[in-house]
Amino acid sequence: MKILVLIKQVPNTTDVKIDPETNTLKREGVESIINPFDTYAIEEALRVRERFGEGEVVVVSMGPPQAEDALREAISMGCDEAVLLSDRKFAGSDTWATSYALSQAIRKIGDYKVVFCGKQASDGDTAQVGPGVSMHLDIPQVTYVKKIEKIDSGKATVERMTEEGYDIIEIPLPAVFTVVKEINEPRLPSLKGKMKAKKAEIPVWTAENVACDENKIGLDGSPTRVVKIFTPPPRGGGRILEGESDETSKELAKLLKDAIVG
Repeated sequence: MKILVLIKQVPNTTDVKIDPETNTLKREGVESIINPFDTYAIEEALRVRERFGEGEVVVVSMGPPQAEDALREAISMGCDEAVLLSDRKFAGSDTWATSYALSQAIRKIGDYKVVFCGKQASDGDTAQVGPGVSMHLDIPQVTYVKKIEKIDSGKATVERMTEEGYDIIEIPLPAVFTVVKEINEPRLPSLKGKMKAKKAEIPVWTAENVACDENKIGLDGSPTRVVKIFTPPPRGGGRILEGESDETSKELAKLLKDAIVG
């Protein structure tokens, strides 16, 4: 049985730059890391493997060649194998096209019971890829998973975090789970893991390798597109009212009235 983890390499900075022509992120020259939420997905996959006492944890990522670094880090944490989806034809894919390409890779891998994802990526914050993979594979999903209570060959029982508390959900397998950071504490890479990661052979699959319909990937295959990105204008300076509370409250009321009425 294979336990799959989908991860993304993201910029390790809040100073994200945008290509004005393509309206996509500029990744050249920016340090990259595993999307922080995905580290919790990796950890939970490893714990499920340990609970079963068998199985393989296979981590999959889609991105440029440098995304191989993120996959090697995942192997150093304890994952068994890794696959990189990398092809110029994938460039500019939105979340729908990305989830389609990943689902095609999952079909190629086969023999899986669980697909783990982080709840969202730190650079896009859409939280759409995990559910999108579920849709393309036509398998059930649970988002915002905070605990795996029980899992066996046929079904799983999980806790799903909500604003009011949590739901307990029983779901047939295979299924997609997107996890929140409350689910665990990710382990650090071990020395043995680092040595394994350094030697690991990571296959690179192209769109053709996973039998992608080229009309469903890249910019042209994406149903959504960013047409404009701009920086909001800076806010004007505030005003500090000084004096006794009675005076300042009356002045504040007058200022608010003038702002509303015009």
